[in-house]
Amino acid sequence: MSLALVQSRALLGLQAPPVTVEVHLANGLPSFTLVGLAEVEVKEARERVRSALQNAGLEFPANKKITVNLAPADLPKDSGRFDLPIAIGILAASGQIDGARLAGYEFAGELSLSGELRAVRGALATSLALGALEGARPRMVLPPGSAEEAALVPGTEIYRARHLLDVVRQFLPGGPAAADGVAPEGDGWARMQPAARPAQPPAADLADVKGQATAKRALEIAAAGGHGLLLVGPPGSGKSMLAHRFAALLPAMTVQEALESAAVASLAGRFEADRWMQRITAHPHHTCSAIALVGGGSPPKPGEISIAHEGVLFLDEFPEFARSALEALREPLETGRITIARAAQRAEFPARFQLIAAMNPCPCGFLGSAQRACRCTPDQVARYQGKLSGPLLDRIDLHVEVPAMPAEELLGAPPGEPSAAVRERVEAARARAVHRQGKPNQALQGREIDAHLALQEDAGRFLQAAAQRLGWSARSTHRALKVARTIADLAGEARIGVAHVGEAVQYRRVLRSAG
Repeated sequence: MSLALVQSRALLGLQAPPVTVEVHLANGLPSFTLVGLAEVEVKEARERVRSALQNAGLEFPANKKITVNLAPADLPKDSGRFDLPIAIGILAASGQIDGARLAGYEFAGELSLSGELRAVRGALATSLALGALEGARPRMVLPPGSAEEAALVPGTEIYRARHLLDVVRQFLPGGPAAADGVAPEGDGWARMQPAARPAQPPAADLADVKGQATAKRALEIAAAGGHGLLLVGPPGSGKSMLAHRFAALLPAMTVQEALESAAVASLAGRFEADRWMQRITAHPHHTCSAIALVGGGSPPKPGEISIAHEGVLFLDEFPEFARSALEALREPLETGRITIARAAQRAEFPARFQLIAAMNPCPCGFLGSAQRACRCTPDQVARYQGKLSGPLLDRIDLHVEVPAMPAEELLGAPPGEPSAAVRERVEAARARAVHRQGKPNQALQGREIDAHLALQEDAGRFLQAAAQRLGWSARSTHRALKVARTIADLAGEARIGVAHVGEAVQYRRVLRSAG
């Protein structure tokens, strides 16, 4: 009768709680039982592990009663990440490797039937959990692809193994793990070294957009202050073109921001190494469900708003999204986080994104256009614009009209200002705000608004009169104030003047009625 313990980790949101894989071999009727609140794909590990051991030339104890427990029993486990620790546990319990030498190691990886190791999602989130541990940190053994992700986290010790046999060789009595953990040259086992990946410059440049000076100015203000932006204009006016160039205006990511963004992408299986240190622009189709947009499922998985963490969420055809999906944006727009609560479990994902939304002014798209007549009735326009609730529009700081440009103006227009030049001004304005208050202007809440905005007396009277005339809520007024603070920062002004407030007021609402 033999017992082996192997350490691994599950995934619960962005958390990676530890899991102990307990393998018990006993005499009795031959069987292979797996317990511990395992999902279907985890239970299927029995067949993958059996075939991998046999095809790798290792002994599978087919004449034993095998019991595998994934502890703690009340923690849900999914995916094939437990294949490798289960196989290692069986080998240790049957005496084929030295179980005592497994101490200080954690394992995760899916096994093919031949014993090759396949990448698992969430490797970077798992490595972040290891990096946050105090004191001695365990070594993590991962498959190719996953190991490269995990090695991006500073302070972690990550090993890559290509095949089950590569792992087995390390834990044979007197093997290389007793010395430095690195096998001889030519083996599939290697310690990963953190590689500094330079940020790749974005391909799309704002210089490609000709004209649209007001919209470009709004993009600059949104980038400098972290504000949301709604672009309203007819088809073909350049709304999508502007939105896809917005990420290039944002300040460079810090390593911590890049790690958080990459961890969410890794959890969703969408991490791309060549996008390291680049801000993501998530662009879901308007037919996506509320769960696809904000996250959910069982176990809970991140949605598009979390994929866009520290980046941009671009919602084209804004009113065409399901009402439930749009209303679900209200909480993360305020808090920067989304909580997915289910009867059995609860998960929290980061969702600090900048919203860029685009829409037509009416169903046909040509309301107010000087080039084509609108064919929509007043009722149709009201129903179309009414799909966006007042509380949601209140949470979008900038509303900008993007008119269609005549072809002759486009052909003769010179190239616009490049993204790099705009980004320099954005970074300078963002630095002023962070130096003053420790956060971008959009993130100011409550008393922070009064403490840091520095509003001139005449500018305050002007804003009060504008808010009363336009029927603004307190939220709308505060958001206009924060936009005015960003405009002042871009101008290098310490206090908000009437000109800054006047420009901010122009960006609050452009939707118009056909009647």
